[in-house]
Amino acid sequence: MNLQKRIELLLQLQKYLIEDGEEWQAIKQKASIHNGWFTIDFIDLAIKNITRQFLAADKLKAWTAHYHLGDEAVPKNVGIVMAGNIPLVGFHDFLCVFIAGHKQTIKLSSKDDILLKHLVQKMYSWAETMPAYVSFAPMLKGCDAYIATGSNNSARYFDYYFAKYPSIIRKNRTSVAILKGDETVEELENLSDDIHIYFGLGCRNVTKVFAPEAYDFIPLLTAFHKYKYFADHHKYRNNYDYNLSIQIMNNRFYMTNEATLLVENDALFSPISQLNYSFYNKIETVLAALKQSKELQCISGTDIPFGKVQSPGLMDYADGIDTVQFLLTL
Repeated sequence: MNLQKRIELLLQLQKYLIEDGEEWQAIKQKASIHNGWFTIDFIDLAIKNITRQFLAADKLKAWTAHYHLGDEAVPKNVGIVMAGNIPLVGFHDFLCVFIAGHKQTIKLSSKDDILLKHLVQKMYSWAETMPAYVSFAPMLKGCDAYIATGSNNSARYFDYYFAKYPSIIRKNRTSVAILKGDETVEELENLSDDIHIYFGLGCRNVTKVFAPEAYDFIPLLTAFHKYKYFADHHKYRNNYDYNLSIQIMNNRFYMTNEATLLVENDALFSPISQLNYSFYNKIETVLAALKQSKELQCISGTDIPFGKVQSPGLMDYADGIDTVQFLLTL
């Protein structure tokens, strides 16, 4: 399958997703029932980003041209361990391996084992050579290279099992935002999207904000009202009630709009339904410290405008590691 054929297949996939026919709607419903965190709205949001940012013809053309991709690569078998925290979170890895002309064996997360499998099966029906390029397995063995995404704990096992092979091992990551105190209502609402989309479960979700001293959090809490309906989602509500009780039992100061907690905490990571915050004196000092962190995926408000962290492009590689460049070295 040459590069042009692979691109044509991806454009056919884009068309299938945009049409949103009855078959695909049924698959989305099935995935939503299987995983309560995967609401139809958030599945559609993930698909919207994939069709606009990953599968647009002009962006695919520019992306492949950047690497001078052709048909001369000798296909290797790349094993991919995918996460399942948000819908189709592993799609970019699938896309990178496919566009580079390699074969791939995918181990899906049990939390997200419906959507991508269906899309690949559709591609099987469009190209008879497709099954030779993509397969699924409950366990990965005998691959030439590996790309694995998981927790810090699982990364230790990945490092052990894949030590002899070329690999990309990804650990826990999160994102933060820096407030300057002069944000508009629209900017705060965009930041609210960065925090709440996918219930805050993605590595690109903002889990902590840095604010100037004496910052007034009321406008930010007001901006959170767009997602106040989260309080009616049983999984989210259980987390909110638990984290609220922790603050009350420990007699800690907190702020809330009855759906999202604001808690002063030095940690970059925060639990579901909670947003940590810290105050700063000089923004330069905060940025210098954050740039040294190996736990950050994005900094909203400086590196990326508010509201854009959940719309990564083809060149926005997880952990800052160029996946396609890695694949070209195999």
